[in-house]
Amino acid sequence: MTMSAITPLRHEVSLGLFLMVLSVLISPIIDIFAKLAVTTVPATEITFVRLLFQMTVLVPICLMRGTLFDVTWKKMGLHATRGLLMAITMITFVTPLAVMEVADAIAIFFVEPIILTILGSIFLKETIGWRRYTACGVGFFGSLLVIQPSLQEVGLIALLPVVSAFSLALFFMLTRLVAQKEDPWSMQFYAGLWGGLFSGALLLVGSSAGISFLTPVMPDMTNMLYIAAAAVAATIAGVLGVYAYRAAPASTLAPLQYLEIVSATILGWWVFGHLPDAVKWLGIAIIIASGLYVIWRERQLNKTATTPPVSMPI
Repeated sequence: MTMSAITPLRHEVSLGLFLMVLSVLISPIIDIFAKLAVTTVPATEITFVRLLFQMTVLVPICLMRGTLFDVTWKKMGLHATRGLLMAITMITFVTPLAVMEVADAIAIFFVEPIILTILGSIFLKETIGWRRYTACGVGFFGSLLVIQPSLQEVGLIALLPVVSAFSLALFFMLTRLVAQKEDPWSMQFYAGLWGGLFSGALLLVGSSAGISFLTPVMPDMTNMLYIAAAAVAATIAGVLGVYAYRAAPASTLAPLQYLEIVSATILGWWVFGHLPDAVKWLGIAIIIASGLYVIWRERQLNKTATTPPVSMPI
């Protein structure tokens, strides 16, 4: 067997890198439009519309691929749980954008690889050495440098990106359990289906109970365009991510995800005129450095999964 038969070709890896860069540069556009909309439209409603749009796009793709029903029905409970976690991830990330800057929220959210590493050692019995545990601790310290001034500025809502990171880490753990025998497109469809059902149920309960932040509203034309733009950007970024991971190894692509902080900072400054202060920049740098070390160490120890989870734009 030749080496080219077991490793991606160089041009395929280059294509994967290019697609991944596009994906992570587009991803903050989702959050910019979500932040513009969430001041008047509940985060749960934004999540519901995004997932509805995702399912609409994925149905014809799955039908063309013949994979719409290519799932293990015995594992539908896991797909439903993934959908629930997807909805929680989106809701808890979009909600604080009403009062937080996009770059700050993304910086805090990027403790997710660190959380995933720790959860993997606990629940998946993955061997984690002291170096990566140390890197995780350093990364949490960096996140505190971003969280602490945000807590003073906006209160406990600044902790919601941590909840979002934790739920996404659980989402990826379940993805590892089912991805080897499931089609990734149909997995995304069913995650969107169950996530949409969950967020829709929350809106129904909120409307019946008179809970203001869960009561759907009829957005005006401007906010409808914001939500539609966020959904389109999420779909494009997600599809680019799928094809990037099909062309190149996860260990090669993972470090590029941190480019999202750069594009988020630039877009946040351009749209809202906000830049992180010196302490937050230090925290962001520490989070990135620790996350990159965890990824590098995992690559060195050949701990990448056989079928890597697809990065889900937030």
